[in-house]
Amino acid sequence: MAGTMQFLAWLMVAICFLPGVTTTQHRAGQPMDSTNVGDGLQEPEAPEVMFELLWSGLELDIMGQLHIQDEELASTRPGRRLSLLLQHLVPSDLEGAEQRLQQFQDLRKGPPLSPWDFEHLLLTGLSCVYRLPVASEAQERGRWAQVFVLLAQETLWDLCKGFCPQGQPPSLGPSASTLDPFP
Repeated sequence: MAGTMQFLAWLMVAICFLPGVTTTQHRAGQPMDSTNVGDGLQEPEAPEVMFELLWSGLELDIMGQLHIQDEELASTRPGRRLSLLLQHLVPSDLEGAEQRLQQFQDLRKGPPLSPWDFEHLLLTGLSCVYRLPVASEAQERGRWAQVFVLLAQETLWDLCKGFCPQGQPPSLGPSASTLDPFP
């Protein structure tokens, strides 16, 4: 199980940095989360910038907030932007992550996610990875793992739009399909 989780975590990070991710079609209207926490948050960072920020590592504080470990990178404009996203827009509790998952599942049949929503999908999955090991009970760890796997599945669904044969969704394997209540 630990090896599978590590693979899935790296899969999420790798997907984040595929060329062209930031050129995904925009949906009409506002991003799924229209909360305004500051200027400059409307467009995702370039994949190579986000990679550098995430590669430096994140840490989960005792209040449940994720922070960029490298203070120098955290003080840059992209670092401050990522910090704002992590603090204000990425769910910090299990119920919030489950609600966000449901929002993404509701968008599954529509056009590809906007770059803004795709970034939130990836960051929500990354948040699950960091929260999984610190969950206090086995049942809670299981729920975090389930939400992460389903977010990874949603990531594949979105990347596959327009490329996968009709009726043949991408899959993370047999264990992931048993967790997905919306085949």
